[in-house]
Amino acid sequence: MSDPLDDIFTKSKSISLPRRILAGHDVMSQIPDVCAEFELKPPVLMVTGSTTSALAGKPIADILVDGGYEVQVAQVGEATMENVQKTAGVARDVKARFLLGVGGGSKIDIAKMVAKELKVPYISIPTSASHDGIASPRASLHGSNGSVSIEAKVPLAIIVDTKIIVKAPFRLLASGCADVISNKTAILDWKLAQRLRGEDFSSSAATISDYAADSIIAHASAIKPNLEESIWTAIKPIIISGIAMAIAGNSRPTSGAEHMFSHMLDRLAPKKALHGEQCGVGSIMTMYLHGGDWKRIKDSLATIGAPTTADQLGISDEILIQALTCAHKVRQDRYTILGDKGMTEDASERLARITGVIGG
Repeated sequence: MSDPLDDIFTKSKSISLPRRILAGHDVMSQIPDVCAEFELKPPVLMVTGSTTSALAGKPIADILVDGGYEVQVAQVGEATMENVQKTAGVARDVKARFLLGVGGGSKIDIAKMVAKELKVPYISIPTSASHDGIASPRASLHGSNGSVSIEAKVPLAIIVDTKIIVKAPFRLLASGCADVISNKTAILDWKLAQRLRGEDFSSSAATISDYAADSIIAHASAIKPNLEESIWTAIKPIIISGIAMAIAGNSRPTSGAEHMFSHMLDRLAPKKALHGEQCGVGSIMTMYLHGGDWKRIKDSLATIGAPTTADQLGISDEILIQALTCAHKVRQDRYTILGDKGMTEDASERLARITGVIGG
């Protein structure tokens, strides 16, 4: 006869988190020390791009070579499955024992996907902070039907040199801040799904995600172009936002209807705006649907310099309305304030006009 106590509690969970986060002025010089700390052995494959190679890739390679590391370089384009497979082939050919993702979101996304496929560690070294993917275990890959979010590998370490990131266009940082601000509505969608669909909910992940968003909002006026202190102010919440996903084991704490709206825009108007910019605008409208303080979201975005209207996103009112009307189709497995059937075109237009996203 079985012991009744055996059935009392059977849950278990595994959480993978970055083991070292190093951020600040000129910390790039400490990369060999971080590699040595984790006993990482050469050769290392650096995944970077043509622009970021000159900005950070070559200096980092020189630093590692001086530290006794053999460095191979793979220059890649946008984050597609084809480029992931090509990079994985290079990593196998050079027998890479760990990877460095050096660049913007696409280079880091490729590195984290290859690291997962090859079962080797990787270090995230962003040259811009356009979204929270620099710390998250999710990769956004582009395909013929827009972007898809795929499970990847958590970075072993994150090294953020504010001296490097301040050289990137400020628009990228503003987009990263907007992406984190949009956590506010993602969390509300997650809570709604818990109440109505019984979805698993992590209060720890939600609290951390909410803290990251509140931190950006509270310091919005301090985030300005050409100011290295602004990078310092924004980078911690951006990293924390990514860690919230690692704790949850999915993207729920940072991705709700506002992200579905963004992904639909990627299909209807590809490359018109940045991911974080689109999520920020989506969050204005979905916060209104939740009955929350959408004006606070809009004011914070405007203070930072992120878009708050369709015109600022570079898209027509008609495209925005269509994206909002069809957003629920992006992930029908994910319940949000948009419900199962979404919004009518008339309701979408009314919402966009009430919040000033169109018609202003």
